[in-house]
Amino acid sequence: MELRHLRCFLVVAEELHFARAAERLHIDQSPLSRTIKELEEELGARLFIRSTRSTQLTRAGRSLLEHVPRIFAAVGQARDSVKSASNGFHGQLRVALSDGTNLSRLPTLLARGREEEPEVEIRLFEVPMIQHIRGLHDDLYDAGFAMTDDVGDGILATPAWEEELMVAVPARHPLLAYKRIPLEEVLRHALVLCDPGVCEGHARQVDRFLRQQDQEPLIAQRVATFDVMMTLVSAGLALGLVGAAHIATSREPGVVGRPLAGKPQMLTTYLLHRDVEPSEMLRRFIERVASIDLADDVRTAKDS
Repeated sequence: MELRHLRCFLVVAEELHFARAAERLHIDQSPLSRTIKELEEELGARLFIRSTRSTQLTRAGRSLLEHVPRIFAAVGQARDSVKSASNGFHGQLRVALSDGTNLSRLPTLLARGREEEPEVEIRLFEVPMIQHIRGLHDDLYDAGFAMTDDVGDGILATPAWEEELMVAVPARHPLLAYKRIPLEEVLRHALVLCDPGVCEGHARQVDRFLRQQDQEPLIAQRVATFDVMMTLVSAGLALGLVGAAHIATSREPGVVGRPLAGKPQMLTTYLLHRDVEPSEMLRRFIERVASIDLADDVRTAKDS
């Protein structure tokens, strides 16, 4: 089985149309069909059911499709590892990011890692949550950051840092009369929130907080990115509920962040890694995450 076989299979599986797949691969349809036939003969199973009207994956094809992306990810990481070694690094730490994670402390973490262990290269991978968990199990990633601790067996989820849940308010909105906005006032207005299908952990933490209230929120829209959320808020179409860091890094000038009245509501980012004895490199990374969080808590206490 060659990578070209798998590459052709993957494109056909995505398109479910041989002509479109051939066009994407910049080859004729006839050699593409031969390549798929070679793969089927090698595996001893039919991968596609073709008719004059449609192309569908067989059960064997669906099974293979579950593995192919991970194969290409592993090949890509092997290539990166070789490049890393040729550039003088003695090790590589692979860190996945997903789930609407607050990245406000990541620059400090990376800078400290470069300062303390310049021989270790840290590579970041932005992936969907399901790929994140699967990649940890398959040793495609050493660690990761997400906003959920619901990660199943075999993965440890440790609180890494917290940030305050804030209200994203359009400039010149009447609610800006409040220095800390009562939640009941927020719930009088339409809200734009994260889509749980994209940033499940962030959405789950916000929804858990809203379910504690007697009043049902009016959700105008669920969005896949915080940039779109800030755009809708800036346009005056809704209020947003989001972590302080996402408001602080927003490129929309027409958005103002306000804390909620009462006890601060915190959003938690978790550090994920396999439930096995970590390598020395990963152990030092875990300790570094904890020390950055502790240092931030000390600064917060001094400021208050």
